[in-house]
Amino acid sequence: MTRLILLLGAAWLLAACGSGGSPPPDWKTDAADLIERYKQHALRGENTLAERYFQQAIAATGGAGRLDETARLWLVHCATRRAMLIQDNCDTYLALSQAGARTDDHTYYRFITLQWEGLDATRLPAAYARLPGSAADQRNTQLAAIADPLSRLLAASLLVLVNPADTHAMSIGVETASERGWRQPLLTLLKLQLSQTSDPEVQKRLLTRLQLVEQHFSVH
Repeated sequence: MTRLILLLGAAWLLAACGSGGSPPPDWKTDAADLIERYKQHALRGENTLAERYFQQAIAATGGAGRLDETARLWLVHCATRRAMLIQDNCDTYLALSQAGARTDDHTYYRFITLQWEGLDATRLPAAYARLPGSAADQRNTQLAAIADPLSRLLAASLLVLVNPADTHAMSIGVETASERGWRQPLLTLLKLQLSQTSDPEVQKRLLTRLQLVEQHFSVH
């Protein structure tokens, strides 16, 4: 698994103190499991269930008095919403980070909120490091090369937020969300595609696809 902030729930929370050491405390294992559940249910549009798991994850780290870890969970929450093209300024993460955020986390916060000017890209996960400083015509090549689906979806969504007319990034986002069955971002991206075409045949295909997703979409 690559070093990606959206997947830090398992990689970071479950990091052992060393080989042969004591097992991780319950709050770490609980939070790691719960944040993964949050992401998957949120991406499928099961919002009530997703938020329940997220609040349980927050209770696990917060109950242990873990400020950095609680702030990072809120950053994961914000990044997941940004991947679904939901406007989120990461205000709760930002408030918690005032007590002392990790530099890499704050760089990631600036990345997902599109504060790219002067960003130290060397502190970003490798999959994203070249995006902020690249020319627009290079970004889509880099986007297509991102192997992790959720990281690719996030990058595609950010490029669409930077440029709503970026049809290539939009298409990559659609196919990534479709392949994974992530209904929430898929609906949003299909609607954006539909709004940007005047071709009757393309409109017909998109409408059919959109209706198919909507028939099997429900918010829990």
